[in-house]
Formats: sequence, C-alpha cells, structure tokens
Amino acid sequence: MKKFIFTLGTTAILSAGFVGAASASTSGTYHVEKGDTLWKVAQKHSVSVDELKDANNLTSNIIYPNQELNVATIKEMTHKVQQGNTLWSISQQYGVTVDQIKEWNGLKSDLIYPGEQLKIQSPNGQAQQSSPSVAQAAPETQQAQAPAEQAQKEQQQAQAEQAQKEQQQPAESSQQASGKSMTVEATAYTANCAGCSGTTATGVDLKANPNQKVIAVDPSVIPLGSKVYVEGYGEAVAADTGGAIKGNRIDVFVPSEGDAQQFGRKSVKITVMN
Repeated sequence: MKKFIFTLGTTAILSAGFVGAASASTSGTYHVEKGDTLWKVAQKHSVSVDELKDANNLTSNIIYPNQELNVATIKEMTHKVQQGNTLWSISQQYGVTVDQIKEWNGLKSDLIYPGEQLKIQSPNGQAQQSSPSVAQAAPETQQAQAPAEQAQKEQQQAQAEQAQKEQQQPAESSQQASGKSMTVEATAYTANCAGCSGTTATGVDLKANPNQKVIAVDPSVIPLGSKVYVEGYGEAVAADTGGAIKGNRIDVFVPSEGDAQQFGRKSVKITVMN
C-alpha cells in the first residue's frame, strides 16, 4: 500500500478541543459529525489522510458535518493494459481519476501501452459496474473498422495487380492487324540469364532496353526485322533467333526470369504485318 508523509500539526490542534463519537456504517461510509477532521476519521478507519482524500475525490482537508465519506478499505491492485485502453477508460473502470493513476504510477504523460502493468488504488479493490462497456469501447470500434480497412487494402492490391498485368501484357489493339496470320507455339525468354549476352541476332541490346518488344523467330518462316502482332503480347519486332526456335515457333522477350516462367508454353495467334 502506498504511504504518504503528511503534516498533522494543524489538524491535531483543531481536533484536540472536540470530543465526538465516530460512527461508521456497515456499508463502508461514514457521516461526518461536528468536530471531525480528516485525520481523526482516517485514524479510526486505519487508512491514511491521502487515501481518504483519494477515495472521496477531495482536493483539500476540509470536511463538513453530515458529509458522507467513503471509508471502505483502500486496496491496491494491478491493471494490465489491453489494446484500446486509455487512462480515461481505466479511470472510469475503477472509479478514480486520470491524475490519480498517473501519480500512483509515476507517469509524466497520458501514453500507455498494451501489456503495461498499472497500479490502481480503489475502495475494496472493486471496479465500477460500468467498466466493461468503457474498457471495451475502443476495441469494438477497431473491430468495426477492421472489415472496411481490409476491404480497402484488398481493393488497392487488386488495382495494383491489374495495373501490373496491363503493363506487362498490353491490351490487344482495337483494330485487327492486317497481314499473314498463323498459330504458333510460344514460349518466353529473358536477357538476364547465365551465359546470355543480352544482345539479339540483329544487335538489339535487351539489357539496356528491358521494355523492348522483341521475339525470336525462325527466319525461314518469319523474316528478321518483320513487325509481328502477337496475341496477348502486342506488337513486336522479329529481331532474334534461337537454336530451338524452328518452324511455327516463337520466343517472346520479357524483362525477368519470373515473367518467363509465368508465361509458360502456349499456342497463340500471330499476324506478320510486313
């Protein structure tokens, strides 16, 4: 229990000339009688003057006849701070003030953190009946906000993924490409691989131009330098060849190895535009 040093000289002098019968009720309250002082009441009920003042929210030592004081035993307990707790909500829970909690715990500000242990002095060590709704108000608000925040994050993520797909695989032209069309087997490759020079058969530096639309072809089927429209990839230049690219096969250039693996192997329609 927290103890305080209190100067009793004046109080003792004031109380010396009075003889009064102190009567405490069984409910833990005391009705002040003429001649009572805080010190006298505190001594009778085995508490300190400061504890008596805290229990009754008194800011001075002055009391009046017929005033009702809470003289229930003052007990110190520990409150573990929960998510959403504030000093104000805790003070309401235990029927004390914010300043009292700060004084009991040596706090210089109103900041508290989940898991922190706070000392609380309260009559009979009991919390007020209204404590559940006050203590839980902040978490319930957070729970109500959580679904909306989650939905917003999911929407933003979906928009970002869509924008990335549109950047990697531009939408097909609204106009039908004219020229020789055929269906080919397509795979993808990247310039950033072990042993890759990064330069195409026609001299395009793909490492320096990672966003270049280039495909590797069999020159006997698609002449080098041709502009080719590839379904799902866009307009590209036939600027490279490959040892495995024979016949109706193409290899589309993508910026990274991950993109190449994601592309996989598929049948696509192409149009050789010139």
